[in-house]
Amino acid sequence: MRLTVFWQRMAAHFGAGYADTFARDHVMTGLGGRTVHQALDAGWDAKDVWRVVCSAMDVPAEKR
Repeated sequence: MRLTVFWQRMAAHFGAGYADTFARDHVMTGLGGRTVHQALDAGWDAKDVWRVVCSAMDVPAEKR
């Protein structure tokens, strides 16, 4: 998954104004105690990060 697609999905689910805030502030155990930004900066694949976000935040299957 390209980062542009990842951020489009984040904005679609959380809203354009909140997606980046969530990605900077919400620490997830599924990302090893990292935020989305930290996980991406550490080299995690965007698809894997999106899967963790979907699982942690109950993103509906049709948006995955």
